[in-house]
Amino acid sequence: MTGKEKPDPPGRIKIMASFSRLMQEKDFHSITTAQIAKNADVTEGLIYKYFKNKKDLLYQVLNGHFQEFHEKIKIRMTQATSSIAKLDLIILASLEEYLENRLLSKILLLEVRNSQAFFNSGAYEMVTVYARTILKIIREGIASGEIAADTDPYLLRKVIIGAIEHACLGEVIFGKPLDIKKTAAGISDIIFNGVKP
Repeated sequence: MTGKEKPDPPGRIKIMASFSRLMQEKDFHSITTAQIAKNADVTEGLIYKYFKNKKDLLYQVLNGHFQEFHEKIKIRMTQATSSIAKLDLIILASLEEYLENRLLSKILLLEVRNSQAFFNSGAYEMVTVYARTILKIIREGIASGEIAADTDPYLLRKVIIGAIEHACLGEVIFGKPLDIKKTAAGISDIIFNGVKP
């Protein structure tokens, strides 16, 4: 693609913002396209100009969220000097993001993964970009000798992502507080230093 990307049309931006606001107040399934349109001050028909349906709107909102998050991670990783430091940072940044955006996190952790359509969406593609970033860093760590040569990079990635998600699942669902720095440090310590005395 050459030149600058075209900016989103104002109507599309208003619809996505309206939907995001409603998601702070209501359950996804109880939100109607009429409510989204009214909140955005647009016609209901305009929603279907930009989105196939309400679920497509949800996936596109999630996609935008993931893109912003991935850009933030890339910027923060420029400060890290080793593969372990980069993984530490990803663990911390991921926990921060889950807790700062509890509603979207709840949707990601509990709802959209039950839908086959999610796995064909741009939002899921961004999830795979995140996972590939972690895998790349693990492989760099193995190559540099920071991580043991016999480590299965795919299994370590599963451990990292699983630990992140389970560490904040209850907090996201029930709105409980979480000491993010302590939890991130604890996950990193167990994964990279082990539990043997």
